[in-house]
Amino acid sequence: MAGGSAPAPKQDEHQPHPVKDQLPNIAYCITSPPPWPEAILLGFQHYLVMLGTTVLIPASLVPQMGGGNEEKAKVIQTLLFVAGLNTLAQSLFGTRLPAVVGGSFTFVPTTISIILAGRYSNIVDPREKFERIMRGIQGALIVASTLQIVFGFSGLWRNVTRFLSPLSAVPLVALAGFGLYEFGFPGVAKCVEIGLPELILLLIFSQYLPHMMHSEKHIFDRFAVIFSVVIVWIYAHLLTVGGAYKNAPTTTQFSCRTDRAGIVGGSEWIRVPYPFQWGAPTFDAGEAFAMMAASFVALVESTGIYIAVSRYASATPLPPSILSRGIGWQGVGILLSGLFGTVTGSTVSAENAGLLALTRVGSRRVVQISAGFMIFFSVLGKFGAVFASIPAPIIAALYCLFFAYVGSAGLSFLQFCNLNSFRTKFILGFSVLMGLSVPQYFNEYTVVKGYGPVHTKARWFNDMINVPFQSEAFVAGFLALFLDVTLHRSDSATRKDRGVHWWDKFRSFRTDTRSEEFYSLPFNLNKFFPSV
Repeated sequence: MAGGSAPAPKQDEHQPHPVKDQLPNIAYCITSPPPWPEAILLGFQHYLVMLGTTVLIPASLVPQMGGGNEEKAKVIQTLLFVAGLNTLAQSLFGTRLPAVVGGSFTFVPTTISIILAGRYSNIVDPREKFERIMRGIQGALIVASTLQIVFGFSGLWRNVTRFLSPLSAVPLVALAGFGLYEFGFPGVAKCVEIGLPELILLLIFSQYLPHMMHSEKHIFDRFAVIFSVVIVWIYAHLLTVGGAYKNAPTTTQFSCRTDRAGIVGGSEWIRVPYPFQWGAPTFDAGEAFAMMAASFVALVESTGIYIAVSRYASATPLPPSILSRGIGWQGVGILLSGLFGTVTGSTVSAENAGLLALTRVGSRRVVQISAGFMIFFSVLGKFGAVFASIPAPIIAALYCLFFAYVGSAGLSFLQFCNLNSFRTKFILGFSVLMGLSVPQYFNEYTVVKGYGPVHTKARWFNDMINVPFQSEAFVAGFLALFLDVTLHRSDSATRKDRGVHWWDKFRSFRTDTRSEEFYSLPFNLNKFFPSV
């Protein structure tokens, strides 16, 4: 070239955004808690966020079981109490991540199958029917819990997740968030006059006001949920008492009014949930197998959310042994769900994972404080019921932001991969497309026909096949892992394309000192769990 050789380009020109195995700009990571007043408010915020799932699942299932407002309130209190216990157990002895463990929608289709079982159809008394169905659900959950307990504590899931690369983690984590789109804006639109203001206010408080204020104190962005929910909740109550929904259809009133939940009236002032409060569990082999299939789907989905939580807590990538240990304790959580009677199993809360990103606070202490709020308000039923009666469209507006954050956590792992590789493009594109397309087919078929594509006389067998294929994260994660492991992966260039070399030092628990800092158990309990 004329004029001599060109100067060597700077390294930053080739890599303007260096790869980070820990997410920067997090205010408080796992081991660095905020001051106590701020931690308590942030813990209360996590409690508010997890109430959506805690209320929605019993509110939709208990009436189908024959229960009224009193039974619905008791189930909500029980689910909240068990969620508090499971969150504490997970943060102390499981992954030790700031992960909230609450009720799961994954178990709902199988639970509905138990509700519709023929042996309950001849029961006339609604309360007796509710209790009999609840005992059947409890028995299925108790048996299903053994799957995650065995997979986790035996180290079997550790051996599976060793094959995870950044490439195969992208579809799994991304669709663990984006795959929940049906709980976002469709829920907002059920009462758009309160759902849309909540979404707009949440965006203003969390994204715009902090930049306009130019303040070093993170008030509006860190507590955007509390500010926006209180304002819109008051606004919704004014609409209710003002008669805005007086002549509205029943469905509109149920979604928009602040006095239609029936939870406050059905709650007791003080009540401590206890095991077998509905009677001795009953067991059915077919239903137990169907619930085990749901448990396996929840296991896969939780794996993706755990990875997102570790990212937003500014932790290092999860060692497989720690992930397996967390799954084992999650199985204990499902066992508690079966013993206490919560109508659904337990899994990691995707919405609370998104809240970590919104607040940029990944402190373990904050989540443990939120578990304290769960237990406290589950015992003081009337007080907890007030917060649990927040209209569902307000919660759905929160989901729009939180699920987006979880999905984007999955996309962030693309930084470890070679996006110029056609192998990478195929695995990403195919797994994500099929992860969205296959569940859409199964869901549409179920809506039109009233049953899934697999339809035999054995309802439990139908659920074993239909439920996994209705999960976006499961389908995408399974396909991505299968293709990534089997598709010409032996040469070193392909290994770099997959990004495996970035995660090599985190394959074993003790290879990186940061892993011990984040994930070590208290009281030197690590020696009792597989760690290599």
